[in-house]
Amino acid sequence: MRSAPLAAATAAVLLASCTLAPRYRRPEAPVAGQWPEGAAAEAARAAAPGAAPAELGWRDVFGDPRLQALIALALENNRDLRVAALNVELARAQYRIQRSQQLPTVAGTASATRQHVDADLSPTGRASTSTQWEVGAGVTAFELDLFGRVRSLKRSALEQYLATEEARRSAHLSLVAEIATQYLAARALDDQVALARQTLETLQASYDLTKRSYDVGRTSELDLRTAESQVLSARFNLAAYAQQREQAQNALVLLVGQPLPAGLPAPEPLEAAPLLADLPPGLPSELLQRRPDILGAEHALRAANASIGAARAAFFPSITLTAFGGTASGELSGLFGAGSGLWSFTPQLTLPLFTGGRNRANLDAAEVRKSIEVARYEKAIQVAFREVADALAARASLDDQLAAQTARVEAEQRRYAISDLRYRKGVDSYVTVLVAQRDLYAAQQQLIQSRLARLGNLVALYKALGGGWLERSAHAAAASSPPSPAP
Repeated sequence: MRSAPLAAATAAVLLASCTLAPRYRRPEAPVAGQWPEGAAAEAARAAAPGAAPAELGWRDVFGDPRLQALIALALENNRDLRVAALNVELARAQYRIQRSQQLPTVAGTASATRQHVDADLSPTGRASTSTQWEVGAGVTAFELDLFGRVRSLKRSALEQYLATEEARRSAHLSLVAEIATQYLAARALDDQVALARQTLETLQASYDLTKRSYDVGRTSELDLRTAESQVLSARFNLAAYAQQREQAQNALVLLVGQPLPAGLPAPEPLEAAPLLADLPPGLPSELLQRRPDILGAEHALRAANASIGAARAAFFPSITLTAFGGTASGELSGLFGAGSGLWSFTPQLTLPLFTGGRNRANLDAAEVRKSIEVARYEKAIQVAFREVADALAARASLDDQLAAQTARVEAEQRRYAISDLRYRKGVDSYVTVLVAQRDLYAAQQQLIQSRLARLGNLVALYKALGGGWLERSAHAAAASSPPSPAP
């Protein structure tokens, strides 16, 4: 007979140490184990020993001091990032609320009751008035978590908190990449404005020369109107690029979260922008631990998995305990006197017999939510795989495009010089010079866009590989830290 209580105690301990949530198994990644052919070739070319991109600090990847200053300001002042951080604090508080349900809530109470009973209602046939003072402490409806319902809910809240933390990291990475992208776009528009202004000055000088020739009868009106059209087109382009530059500057101010300070470092030229080009992508499987959006999706999946345990526990009995202890007296002066103690203990067992299908529906809903989170997790992996593959596939192509466009600009410059020389010697008409000037301007515009696309590709690849969370790489931080004093 002595073994029965021991067996019951052992069973209670075992029940208290487990939940009814299904064992979590990470879904298989719905992507190939290697990058696509074009991306794989570029990945092999870029492969180099050293830290993974996620371990590279953004100050080491973006060498432009002005860009570094803008990123630092944005991380302090951007409102979207601030909201993401506050969401983490909210999720942490919600987790603490859920965790508190594992412990009993003890509350102190004090009350006074004065009651009058008429003679018609009194068992003695006489009217009476009584007073009772009561002081004590009690526990109300504390659930013994035998089947892990409360622990499953706590686990779900914890995973939701961790998912929110990963969402904040994802917002951090996105902000770093957006600042870099917008800054480079603004620098490209600065170059476009400078090019449009230079082209306008050249065309204006040519128009003035043509106008003087037309006034003395040496040039036809067709040449004059053609030169005038080119000048007006250049003015339009200058105004349009100036507008776009101002809008890009406004977008940068919004991302930074404050007006840009006057003491920022001078910007680096776009063609010499110091960005780290060697970003080894590694294997697709490594993205699972690098990308915060994937990690956040997995935490959301774990939360849904834990919620199934809580839904399953609703089918089993629940035991709640209510207890109270204190003193009571009909006189306030005798409240703490001898013989005034009282206590109560009320265990309650609740067994669901008929709920109209509510518990079954709650379990079905929890399982469907888990299936939804599985799909979202797999989609996050597929999106990450595509972003990296696209960036890798574009890298080699953009290098070739930039080289070809640079050579084209050189060819167009030579063509324009020859056309101008032939016009001045009377061999060709002025229309030939203007066509060469137009083609040179278009080639120079495209060269700026090619530089921007190449730099934007580096930013996109850095973000896609999970980079941007650290300010400094581990090796760079160790090199910049002062040596420890000798003992």
